[in-house]
Amino acid sequence: MSRQHLIRIGLLGHVGRFTAVDAVRYSRGTRVVCRTSRGLEVGEVLANDAGADDFGRADGSLMRRVTVEDDLLLARLDKHRDEAYAACVAVLAQRRIPAVLMDVEHLFDGRSLYFYFLGDVTPELETITDELAAAYEAQVQFRKFSQTLTEGCGPGCGTDEAAGGGCGTSGCATCAVAGACATKKRR
Repeated sequence: MSRQHLIRIGLLGHVGRFTAVDAVRYSRGTRVVCRTSRGLEVGEVLANDAGADDFGRADGSLMRRVTVEDDLLLARLDKHRDEAYAACVAVLAQRRIPAVLMDVEHLFDGRSLYFYFLGDVTPELETITDELAAAYEAQVQFRKFSQTLTEGCGPGCGTDEAAGGGCGTSGCATCAVAGACATKKRR
């Protein structure tokens, strides 16, 4: 029996139907990780399938509940999202483009950076946002960070033997995040 949920995802609050891959019924208000057509995103459960056979065709998969490790990644993504916003506003001013940037959204899996503008998006704006997204991917290495947080620094991550004995519970240079190794160790 599938467990479908109505979940609000994304910066603009899209509501979709998601099937829990573990067949768990998540309660209203639970923060969850979902696989959508855009990638991995964090959402909030609005309703589950209690009392209903099915909500209909699913928009994606509900992977799991948000963990402490996920919150570390979300904090990092929020920091860099604010930096991407400021960089975009600066480029718009520098090139004297009269566009209004409303917000920036970075997906949970670190693979997509979305810029939301008020009004029509011109080809010039698309070029600028493509340049900024590529620059931020190279600068902050979102994908590497999210992969490291998920998988750790390699075999034995979270042990004193890993990463040449420097991994342990306080993090290591490979993980680049204090606590990532310790978190991986608890799994």
